[in-house]
Amino acid sequence: MTDTTQAAPAKKIFRSRSDRMLTGVCGGWAKYLNVDPSMVRIAAVAGAVVSAGVILPVYAAAAVLTPED
Repeated sequence: MTDTTQAAPAKKIFRSRSDRMLTGVCGGWAKYLNVDPSMVRIAAVAGAVVSAGVILPVYAAAAVLTPED
């Protein structure tokens, strides 16, 4: 007996070209996580405020390192 089931293709994260405010990072993460992009943007801003800006270099790194859609 052979197993005919196939694994689902791996999800990849990209910066969004169509759903972007600055660089498309939040839009791409929202598509990857299958959530509303506004929620990801609110979480990013809240994280920047709560962490006193520590998340800003993380966002910048994601903008540089994440490939575009």
